Amino acid sequence: MGIWESFYNTVIYDNRYMYILEGLLNTIIIAFFAVILGIVIGVLVAIVRNYHDNSGKLKLLNMLGKIYVNVIRGTPVVLQLMIIYYVIFKSVDISIVLVGVLAFGINSGAYVAEIIRAGIESIDKGQMEAGYSLGLSYSKTMRYIILPQAIKNILPALGNEFITLLKETSVGAYIGIIELTKASDIIASRTYDYFFPLIIVALIYLIMTLGLSKLVGLMERKLGKEC
Repeated sequence: MGIWESFYNTVIYDNRYMYILEGLLNTIIIAFFAVILGIVIGVLVAIVRNYHDNSGKLKLLNMLGKIYVNVIRGTPVVLQLMIIYYVIFKSVDISIVLVGVLAFGINSGAYVAEIIRAGIESIDKGQMEAGYSLGLSYSKTMRYIILPQAIKNILPALGNEFITLLKETSVGAYIGIIELTKASDIIASRTYDYFFPLIIVALIYLIMTLGLSKLVGLMERKLGKEC
């Protein structure tokens, strides 16, 4: 079989490119909304833990935050995905893509929480005291003084986490999500040729991750100029 014939059977014949497009769409949807969910969870957990460290309050929430971070960071994402789908939502009629968003978002939140917490702790404690001396509350000090500085410090780490999350969506195939890797597997099962399906999907992942890396680099330079 020639290269063109192999490519034709993989991509064009029987509209097999539609599997790749569907997989790409699901990958982008899952990664995008999981990132948003991860940021929300991460910021909340990081602030709760930092507030506890500064005031000694919110002991229960701080303990729950610690447990959450340790459990999520200490177990494989594919295992978390399977527990959420096969155990938690076993008898619930729910979109499998939504399950992917929840699973990857919860997973990402634990890593984002530690990244943001480290960024907050990297800011000199005098900044927090200065905010208090100006009559600002903890929340306003965090919002207007601490977090803007912390974000500049943690942007590279956050960028790497988002890139990792994009690639981790490939394990969604374990519960039947048609993402890019699953799409290549479906095509290969029909053509008995793994070369083009895998190469095409690898190139798509490479383009997306390089694009994200470039975007993060631009944001870093822009924030650097504003300093």
